[in-house]
Amino acid sequence: MTVEKIKQRLAADQGFTLIELLIVILILGILVAIAVPSYLSFRTRAQQAAAQANVRSAVPAAESWYQDTAGGNGSYANLSGANLRVEAPGVSPNVKAVALNSNAGYCIQDTEGASTYDYIGGNATAASGYAVATIQAGTCSAADGGVAAT
Repeated sequence: MTVEKIKQRLAADQGFTLIELLIVILILGILVAIAVPSYLSFRTRAQQAAAQANVRSAVPAAESWYQDTAGGNGSYANLSGANLRVEAPGVSPNVKAVALNSNAGYCIQDTEGASTYDYIGGNATAASGYAVATIQAGTCSAADGGVAAT
């Protein structure tokens, strides 16, 4: 069908045929089938980056808590997400924290969507066996004391 025929039909108020409408719907369906997986992948990557960034921003608050507790004697006792937000009000409300190894170390965890990232810091090696503090997925386990505190 040429452009001239389409112009004639529109001028005569005949509209479009059912086949033409079905072709348009088919083309839109193909475009959606291509776009939706890309969008979901982008969303997952954005949530992972947000969880990592939230954990990174909470680490200085945990170190500040260490310096401020017990007159600066250095302890992660009573470390929680709420206490991190007292130390640094910009810490995400999704961040959780718990003290490890008799309050000598800590674990910070953030969950954004399906992404969970953890950071184990301080002297946490006796309780968790982690010697290197890096932001990883799922390193704070229930054996470490978990991250149930808010």
